[in-house]
Amino acid sequence: MSRTADIVNEATRVLFFTGKGGVGKTSLACATALALADRGKRVLLVSTDPASNLDEVLGTHLGSTPTAVGGASGLFALNIDPDEAAQNYRENLVGPFRGVLPEDAIVSMEEQLSGACTVEIAAFDQFTRLLADPAATDGYDHVLFDTAPTGHTLRLLKLPAAWTGFMASSITGTSCLGPLSGLQNQRSLYEASLNALTDPSTTTLILVARPEPSALTEAERTRRELRAMGIARQVLVVNGVFVASTPGDQAATALEARGRQALAAMPEELAALPRIEVPLLAFAPIGVPALRHVFDPSRPAVPAGSALGEQRHGGFGSSLSALVDKIESAGRGVVMTMGKGGVGKTTVAAAIAAELAYRGHRVHLSTTDPAAHLTAALDGEIPSLRVSRIDPIAEVRTYSEEVLAGAGAGLDAQGRALLEEDLRSPCTEEIAVFRAFASTVAEGENGFVVLDTAPTGHTLLLLDAAEAYHREVSRTLGSGPEAVRRLLPRLRDPEFTRVLMVTLPEATAVHEAARLQDDLRRAGIEPFAWVVNQSFSGSRFHDPVLVERGLRELPYLSEVHQQLAQHVALISWKAQVPKGPVRLRELVKHSVELK
Repeated sequence: MSRTADIVNEATRVLFFTGKGGVGKTSLACATALALADRGKRVLLVSTDPASNLDEVLGTHLGSTPTAVGGASGLFALNIDPDEAAQNYRENLVGPFRGVLPEDAIVSMEEQLSGACTVEIAAFDQFTRLLADPAATDGYDHVLFDTAPTGHTLRLLKLPAAWTGFMASSITGTSCLGPLSGLQNQRSLYEASLNALTDPSTTTLILVARPEPSALTEAERTRRELRAMGIARQVLVVNGVFVASTPGDQAATALEARGRQALAAMPEELAALPRIEVPLLAFAPIGVPALRHVFDPSRPAVPAGSALGEQRHGGFGSSLSALVDKIESAGRGVVMTMGKGGVGKTTVAAAIAAELAYRGHRVHLSTTDPAAHLTAALDGEIPSLRVSRIDPIAEVRTYSEEVLAGAGAGLDAQGRALLEEDLRSPCTEEIAVFRAFASTVAEGENGFVVLDTAPTGHTLLLLDAAEAYHREVSRTLGSGPEAVRRLLPRLRDPEFTRVLMVTLPEATAVHEAARLQDDLRRAGIEPFAWVVNQSFSGSRFHDPVLVERGLRELPYLSEVHQQLAQHVALISWKAQVPKGPVRLRELVKHSVELK
């Protein structure tokens, strides 16, 4: 049996908030940090998410150094900026050689340090300093980390062990002359960070989930993997637990029942963890005043509900199938679902892939998300639909075998040993996954490929890698695999690649998708449409909490419709989980196109 936890009064010095995208990690991390500060503690809140929305939730503009949060004495926050960290990391390595080495040597060094691997290492380097260097957080009673969605976080938390193990097994300690060259002298810091993570008197892992099977499954996977690493002090926070208050509201009753069933069926070892259940709020906890209500059982008064009817989405036109019609008209190509974690990218990708397959097309549905749930969403086989996952372990093995068979064929024993050493570094995974992504996109030449992408930050790193590789290929006159050389042109071709921005009708999800859209446009990629998922708009809701949530969607629906998108589809919240071929087809058929 679990016991009721109190993450505020029982807080260790370091708290990590992690979980599936969209479960409320940032809101809960902010609310916890604020509660500690309100008790007189000095608190530093750090986001490790490349697509951080701490600024919006706290209502304070943040940078890469601690900034005081307005209205919250003692609370400071910062974002680890991957690009800024990478720039500083590069300059630390290259700067001492400026004016010493020839200019072409400096240019070569900068090129070696220009990829996504350098960005990850640099951000990791900053993370470990905040975790394990006493001087970096001196004067703070607590340091809280608001992390990226689970797949990215698992990689981040495993990196101290990965780099420590890699350097311990290094033959010379000086290989990997590119991005890894600055790591060796950080060995003691990485070892200290690993010790801090595994010390239960120092660090608590807060597993955040929703009362939904996929979120609880993800929490269990994270619990198991990080427990195996030695991170033993763990707490489960179930966010958004709903209790219906209006008799006869079938939608509200169904929502409560879904939550109860999910909690009853959660894995036994996850259920045994100390637990906190946070109720579903009628409002988004954005800004310091709202955040103070997260752990307060007395919620703000909710205005009386009203039948909203046509005020919500009346007259907006046909279903999501209209978007599928437009996609189908090309006869081939790539569809990519993008957006914040937890907005339903996987479900939307599976529904579109299934619909195209039912219409007689050959379809490959795949994912770049380390925490993929495609198989669970489909819950069965569909003719003409092939499902796969870009598996980092398999891709690293294939890539390493190719490199050893090619570049390693003519090396002597020492040279081959050094090459094998380089291939054991965590950077190899980034390269291998990127190549697999490019190969999957290339399949769109001969059919439809639907790609469920990882949450925003991880996707941006992948696209940054495409841009960096494209520049390098252009400079070197086209060397490299054809699929990789043609990746960026394919992504930039609106007749070949159609990007769907998937969001929820709420502030952080919409604004993160808007920022991603801006980044895509700077890379020459124009999004095709937006899909607004899980809307509580409509007259079928009567419970005051759900009615209020629907009312608060209106400004964001208007923003998407009027300012952000050429085509928009709205998907209402479904009483039945959209899982399996029948439910997925209903999702396509019964959604509403806004314009």
